[in-house]
Amino acid sequence: MKRIFFLFLVILPLCATAQVKRILYSAKLQDTNEEKYPGATRLIGEVKMTHEGAVLTCQQALYYKKENFFKAIGNVLLKQGDTITQTSDYTDYDGNSKQVLSWGNVILKDPSMTLTSDTLQFDRLNQKLYYKSYATIKDTTNTLKSKKGNYYLEKKKFTAITKVQVVNPKHTLVSDHLDYYTNTGLTYFYGPTTITNSSDQNHIYSEKGFYNTKTDVSHFVKNAKLFLKERTIEGDSLYYDKNRGFASATNNIIVKDSVKNFLTKGNYAELFELKDSLFIVKKALAISIIGKDSMFVHGDTILVTGPPEKRIIRTYNQVKIFKSDLQGKCDSIHTDQATGLTRMFRHPVLWADKNQITGDVIHLITDTETEKLDSLKVLNNAFINSKDSLGIEDFNQIKGRNIYGKFKNNSIRTLLVKGNAESVYYNRNEATVLESISKEIASNIEFTLSKGIIETIKYLKSTEGKTYPPSRLPDDVKQLRGFIWRESEQPKKMTDVFITEKISILSKNAKRKRVIVKSTSTPTIEATVEKPKKPVRTIKALSEQ
Repeated sequence: MKRIFFLFLVILPLCATAQVKRILYSAKLQDTNEEKYPGATRLIGEVKMTHEGAVLTCQQALYYKKENFFKAIGNVLLKQGDTITQTSDYTDYDGNSKQVLSWGNVILKDPSMTLTSDTLQFDRLNQKLYYKSYATIKDTTNTLKSKKGNYYLEKKKFTAITKVQVVNPKHTLVSDHLDYYTNTGLTYFYGPTTITNSSDQNHIYSEKGFYNTKTDVSHFVKNAKLFLKERTIEGDSLYYDKNRGFASATNNIIVKDSVKNFLTKGNYAELFELKDSLFIVKKALAISIIGKDSMFVHGDTILVTGPPEKRIIRTYNQVKIFKSDLQGKCDSIHTDQATGLTRMFRHPVLWADKNQITGDVIHLITDTETEKLDSLKVLNNAFINSKDSLGIEDFNQIKGRNIYGKFKNNSIRTLLVKGNAESVYYNRNEATVLESISKEIASNIEFTLSKGIIETIKYLKSTEGKTYPPSRLPDDVKQLRGFIWRESEQPKKMTDVFITEKISILSKNAKRKRVIVKSTSTPTIEATVEKPKKPVRTIKALSEQ
């Protein structure tokens, strides 16, 4: 047993020595100088070294036989097979570990790229290049620069760290950490990164993602922001195809209009840059800056089309509006930013100050210069209601064919009711005691308001009316025909625009009935709706306005 163990100890170092191949070399002159070069053989003139597929030539060298180590000096040329060629001023070659250190004007080439650096480490064992003091890599598409980096020869993969820049005629990419494949042009980055378009200066920022430098297709998955000439798009995830002018974003999306004081939010969006169109869904929200206030508009879908000077905004299905002094609800909205006209369709209702406004169609007109509300149109079956200041179920009411209003400082100042005008008004004295209720009918009626309260009433053309004491007010006078109070649908705060309710369609010949209306995100609430005597036909959805 002892003999076997002794033989194993003798054979083991011999096997290890056999596995390490010695460096082979030749030169015109060879000498030794133990005092100046201890343990080394000096080689001068036409020096050549070979080692496991690598061939190195230089002007002179020092070979350390014991360490199997080769120091090449002057005009160093290193070749590995038919693919790798490297030149430098100096090279240290370790034959045991197959590690190569080169410095001084280093240039390395393979079929897919050229690398230049002042100092380069070549790990021949793992076919890996790395550097710590800047390098430049050029391929057929891009030029890449960084302070630190690794290049994996077999994978054609470059991992760059610190002050990374990738440049081609179309784009410039700046990052602190990325992987770049020289054979495909694919780039994967893992830190703050900016990609800038050379022609229009549009740029993208993200902290993690993918970019194809050859096709201009990119996908970003962390803090992604796309900066276009007139828009900025942010989202958790962002896909962008520059050649098609197409971008899509997912989750926590914000689209800012840099020309107009306007932005949209949602959880999925698509942008068609060449067509100047954007649609956004999943909690879609449009926000307009009006003076020191903001107007929030929510719908299932928001579609924005056209350049800034001709921009159209369409909001579809279960639309709600919230502004500090104006709220609204309808099925769809069409806004023309060029003219300042906003049209509300299908069961529209507005709440302005303390007034509820309803009609078949409602128009809001904004002054395009001041961006403040200018005027209001309520077309067909126009109705304005407001609660009496003290009465629980008493309402001031105005109705007519059409109603036209003017805003002052974003509050309704005047109203003109045109055609079949009727009103019911609760009159209180200075002590807020209810004195009488007036019912008036006229062709037209004009009102002035202050802070939502009627100050003056002017009846135009033919009129008829009657005033009742509170104790003798008939039930059929108390509420005008078609009256409905929709306060339960009013968004009282911005987040209420995301609450959806079931809507009942009303008929003219209806009896009032108390029913329960369920909301998708709030407790069950009560609302007054009407029960028709005859079935009501289904109203078809509006086509694109």
